[in-house]
Amino acid sequence: MSTILVGIKRVIDYSVRVRVKPDGSGVVTDGVKMSINPFDEIALEEALRIKERGIVNEVIAVGIGPADAQQQLRSALAMGADRAVLVQVDGGAVAPLTAARVFLKLAQKHQPLLVILGKQAIDDDNGQTGQMLAALWDRPQATFASKLELDGNRARVTREVDTGLESIEIDLPAVVTTDLRLNEPRYIKLPDIMKAKKKPLDTTTLAELGVEAAAQSPRAVKFTPPPVRSRGIMVKTVDELVGALKQRGVI
Repeated sequence: MSTILVGIKRVIDYSVRVRVKPDGSGVVTDGVKMSINPFDEIALEEALRIKERGIVNEVIAVGIGPADAQQQLRSALAMGADRAVLVQVDGGAVAPLTAARVFLKLAQKHQPLLVILGKQAIDDDNGQTGQMLAALWDRPQATFASKLELDGNRARVTREVDTGLESIEIDLPAVVTTDLRLNEPRYIKLPDIMKAKKKPLDTTTLAELGVEAAAQSPRAVKFTPPPVRSRGIMVKTVDELVGALKQRGVI
């Protein structure tokens, strides 16, 4: 049975205005809406489309985080994933290297055709897990994918790079990380939410997988909110504008 592994990370919803805790130790999460990382949602949608074309038989959603992350995995199951695995880790986000080691263990167990991950998470913006996994797994990688086509044992990937678009071919199995323009995730319907409750969701730990947690580097020591935006001023002439800019040291 051919399989695709998809990473699902629990993050503060992108529409929520993030607030810093009074003591600067982190951001407020109590009572805050949590969602699937947007890039991971795109990764899952792509995996589901590949399955619907009959190329693979199964899509497995994998989350790493606290017990509450089951909520996002249930959303992934409602979207169409066949089953889910939660690697339960308490005490904050894991380092990208730890996440890569987790996916390596699961890749060795399930022998997937693809591991599809979001190119980055919107909370820490590390963008490293996919590349680290490819190195540990010793398989090809295609990052920042905006188009993905499978042809037998090869994949053609269009990548978004600084100078435009780059097209590459890689052998399968491989690791692919998704960019925003790859697809638009489907809307979850109520009947699918009900069906997701009956789909299997297994829970394991780093120790059970034989994964040693890597130290976070760099480590966040303090959080501060951005400075309050100063009030704008109105000017009547170009000379007045230039004078105001010179006074502020802009020109």
